[in-house]
Amino acid sequence: MLTSLVCNSHCLSLDNEQGNEITRCNNHGANPQEFNARLEKRIEVKREPLGHSKQAEFVKVMEQELEKRDKQADGSGRFTKDKTLGSILNLDLIQDNSGEEIAELWRQYYATKDTISAVIPAHIFEVIFNRAKSNPAFLYALPQKEGYEFFLGQWSDHELHFTSLINVQTMGEHAPSQLILYHYSDLQKDKGVVLMTAEMDPKFMTVHLAQCLANQVQLFYGTQRQETFRLVETFNHKPTDFKHTAVIAELEQSGINPALTSGN
Repeated sequence: MLTSLVCNSHCLSLDNEQGNEITRCNNHGANPQEFNARLEKRIEVKREPLGHSKQAEFVKVMEQELEKRDKQADGSGRFTKDKTLGSILNLDLIQDNSGEEIAELWRQYYATKDTISAVIPAHIFEVIFNRAKSNPAFLYALPQKEGYEFFLGQWSDHELHFTSLINVQTMGEHAPSQLILYHYSDLQKDKGVVLMTAEMDPKFMTVHLAQCLANQVQLFYGTQRQETFRLVETFNHKPTDFKHTAVIAELEQSGINPALTSGN
C-alpha cells in the first residue's frame, strides 16, 4: 500500500511486521501535550541506461530547468519560491507519454538526486488531499536512538511543510520549515498520477528522515483504517483529547521503530 510513496530511500516499508515495543517518549524538551492547548486556538486556520533519445532529452531538459530553479531559490538558498512542475520539466515533452512512462522517467531522474520523490496514484492522492483540506495539520513522530522527535506537518495547498515541534514551541509562527513536500497534480486527471518531490534544510534533515516522514503522510492521511485517520481528526478538531502516545503506538504497529534512525 505504501510503495507508491517509497521510491528513493532505504527507509523501511510501513508494511513490515510490528516492530519493537514502544519506547518512552523523549523529545529533547518538546512537550506535545503543552502544544495541544495552544494549537486549539489556531485550529480554524490554518537505473536503466538512457537509450531512446527522447528519454535522454527529457532528462537534459529537467537538468536545465533545475539549474534555473536553483538560481531562483529564496534568500536561505534552501527552498524555492513558487515551485511548479513546469519549473522542473518541460510538459510539452511528455504530452504523448502514458502515466506509467512518466512515472518511470520521474523515478529514474530522481534516483540520482539527494532528495526524495514519489509517484502517487491519482485516487490515493485524492483521498489524502481531500482529508488535508479539513485536517491541515498533524503531529508526526520520528524514532530516534532514544525516544522520539516530533515534527508538526502543515498543509499549504499542495505543499506540506514540516517543522520540529521544539522549534514551533520556541519560535511560534516564525519557525522555519525544515522539509517541504511538493505535490504536482498537473497530470492527475489526464495521466492518473501525482508527482512528488521535496526540498529540505540539510542542517536539520536527511534524506532518510524525510522519507520516513513522507511514509507517515500516507500512513495517517491515506489509510483505509478509520481508527488511524481518527488520530488526524482528533488533532485538528479536538486537540485537548489528542495523545501523542497514540501516534507512537500506530507507528509501532506499522513497523516504524527506533532502528530506522540508528545510522544517523
